[in-house]
Amino acid sequence: MVVSSDTSTPDDVPARTVLDEQDISRALTRITHEILERNRDADGVLLLGIPTRGVDLARRIAARMSEVEGRPITPGSLDVTMYRDDLRMRPARALEHTSIPEDIDGKTVVLVDDVLFSGRTIRAALDALSDLGRPRAVQLAVLVDRGHRELPIRADFVGKNLPTSLAEKVKVRLTETDGEADSVTIVGGAA
Repeated sequence: MVVSSDTSTPDDVPARTVLDEQDISRALTRITHEILERNRDADGVLLLGIPTRGVDLARRIAARMSEVEGRPITPGSLDVTMYRDDLRMRPARALEHTSIPEDIDGKTVVLVDDVLFSGRTIRAALDALSDLGRPRAVQLAVLVDRGHRELPIRADFVGKNLPTSLAEKVKVRLTETDGEADSVTIVGGAA
């Protein structure tokens, strides 16, 4: 794990880097193997990334699964915007793309997201899934679990448990989405 204070946010608040590109790569490789071990292989497993960065993470995990399994694994994406319980409290958010590569009935769906915080996004994802069919099981893979749950939700596969205060923000940057090197930083709170 790399911990540094070499970046800053637009507000000039120091940001601490807690995961760099190599750390993220190792975490995703571990998550991939844990998913395959728990489910005995990729048969019947469907990866669905939650936009925005969860989709990129799901693609990376699917690529690693494809290498291990020796066959293509196609991930999908699941937009949860219309299922969120905070639509009235936040500015309107553009709808993202939902792409389900195969029927979810009877499958083990692995939801993939970047940060698990209150659990509300995952609750929305579960509601969205129920409109699409009836999976055999639903599992959750996250790059970072920062705590502070408001709902009884926990991740099955975690890249890094990162205890934070409510005053801190966890920022995930991925090359595909942000055009910069992969990193996870903590902004705010005590530096």
